[in-house]
Amino acid sequence: MLRAMLCVGHYTQAIELYNSMLKQGVKPDNYTYPIVLKACSSLRAIEYGRWVRETIIYNEVKRNIRPNAYVLCSMINMFAKCGSLGDARKVFDEMLEKDLASWTAMICGAVWNGELVEAVLLFRTMRLDSLKPDSVIVASLLPVCSKLEDAELGMSLQGCAVRSGFDSDLYVSNALIDMYCKCGDPFEARFLFDNMVCRDRVSWSTLIAGYSQNFLYRESYELLHRMVNIGLKANEIVVSSVLPALGKLRLLKQGKEIHNYVLKEGLVLDPIVVSTLIDMYSNCGSMKEAETTFEYMSDKDIMLWNTMIAGYNLDGNFDLALSTFRQIWGTQHRPNSITLVSVLPVCTKLGALRQGKEIHGYATKSNLILKTNVGNSLIDMYGKCGFLDLGVKVFNQMMVKNVVTYNTIISTYGAHGLGGKGLAFYDQMKIAGIRPNKVTFIALLSACSHAGLVEKAWQLYNSMILDYAIEPDMEHYSCMVDLLGKTGDIDGAYKFITTMPVTPDTNVLGSLLGACRIHNKVELAEILAEHIFQLHAEDPGHYVLLSNLYASGEQWKNMSKVRSMMKDKGLEKKPASSWIQIGHKIHVFHATSKFHPEFAKIEEILDSLVSVMKGEDCLPEEPEDLFPCR
Repeated sequence: MLRAMLCVGHYTQAIELYNSMLKQGVKPDNYTYPIVLKACSSLRAIEYGRWVRETIIYNEVKRNIRPNAYVLCSMINMFAKCGSLGDARKVFDEMLEKDLASWTAMICGAVWNGELVEAVLLFRTMRLDSLKPDSVIVASLLPVCSKLEDAELGMSLQGCAVRSGFDSDLYVSNALIDMYCKCGDPFEARFLFDNMVCRDRVSWSTLIAGYSQNFLYRESYELLHRMVNIGLKANEIVVSSVLPALGKLRLLKQGKEIHNYVLKEGLVLDPIVVSTLIDMYSNCGSMKEAETTFEYMSDKDIMLWNTMIAGYNLDGNFDLALSTFRQIWGTQHRPNSITLVSVLPVCTKLGALRQGKEIHGYATKSNLILKTNVGNSLIDMYGKCGFLDLGVKVFNQMMVKNVVTYNTIISTYGAHGLGGKGLAFYDQMKIAGIRPNKVTFIALLSACSHAGLVEKAWQLYNSMILDYAIEPDMEHYSCMVDLLGKTGDIDGAYKFITTMPVTPDTNVLGSLLGACRIHNKVELAEILAEHIFQLHAEDPGHYVLLSNLYASGEQWKNMSKVRSMMKDKGLEKKPASSWIQIGHKIHVFHATSKFHPEFAKIEEILDSLVSVMKGEDCLPEEPEDLFPCR
């Protein structure tokens, strides 16, 4: 009867029946206890579970009814599922003989409670006892390898699976594919996938998601196409993995095909699918389709609002991003940490300090300020809006700091020309035991560049390679070239470029080209420009830079030649823009543009102001045209 209640999910009734049995004098045995303990774990009724354990101990001492291994494993599982790994470990340690089932229960319990290192230590201790793991242990530990980024342990588990003969087990194979993808080796994952005797939808889904995670977007889409062609239906997880990939590749046509598939399969009401559709359209620059998809959802959760804000930000439509943020307050939802992290960069780009402070106030009242990512975004916003002291105040008040926190504060100080003070945070970071990453060294080298700290930059650059085994990226090379160029060591910068182990990209060459402009190194600039044009002939910025260099040296013929090259290639320098916020409305103005809806009124007021200035002798007698766009 108890087992029947457990099978249909009537856990509370099972416990009530067990209590009735005890009142009627029925004595439980080793067949009864596992059922009751299972009901306790399902209800998270840990106190009742402890009472059951005391009953088991009492019967063992007073009635010599010893619990068998099955009962003890059920007890370990119950305590682990109820979140008390300490109680589970106590039961485990008191066992005189530990079989594979007890080790499995304890290891899986540690994984369940997020004690990943503990799970690995238990596994290694089990191996020292000469016990071979089964497929359950291996399949449970492989996700731990992913989270710990320990591919070596994953390979060891794969070896155990091969030696024990369950490497073809479907659950193990799927877990191995997931582990290799999350450890950054999708090619080994593909090798496993191709050699699987039997694949299910999880196998396909895992590899498709893994390709996207490793930026192999085209492979992700192609595998989905193959999956659908053999008759397997893609579920919400698969579709949500592929759509961001199509957005990154700007494959709008294929994105629309997936959208049609979503409609056909009835997945369009899933908020995650809709969110990834909006994200895909935003990345493809199709905001009308993104807005239509958003409006189609009658019940919009906060995730959809967040995605629309991020989409408008990506599209450069900051006014609509802020407007969408304000619309949330008219719904049943309230902004969460992701909302704030999405909208704060909008305030940063607009220099909208007032709105940034309002968001800061809301974050404080709602306790979202305790979220590390919110604190990081506030530091960035205040720093880029010119209020370094407020950013530092947020930094000092943060209870939990991560590597992004330190990267942000170092970058902020560097951008304010206070590279020396920024480096002090790097020392704090090391004391706090936070390991720097590639972005940390970009921030540090950039800070050195702003402050002209050449020796310190070389020290950090070498430390990155020797102490942290971080291979330099183009950003690191670019920072070093920029630093050497700014300090006037043009020859040193050029030598650095020529000794790079990889071909320099346009950013690295462009950094030195900019330095040549400052120090009037025309011959070297021409060499660099030739390489840049070969690498990336569609960027007008470098043409303008070379043109300005010729102009500063009064080489008008060469300047005209560069301008003609731009014209022939159809390249135009993006016009500068500025904006002003009045109330909740942001007005954007582009250089030489007359397309503001109130341009005539603005022009009339400006003419009036010029007349007043003339009357007050605030202008020369024959001023130049202040409004060349007229």
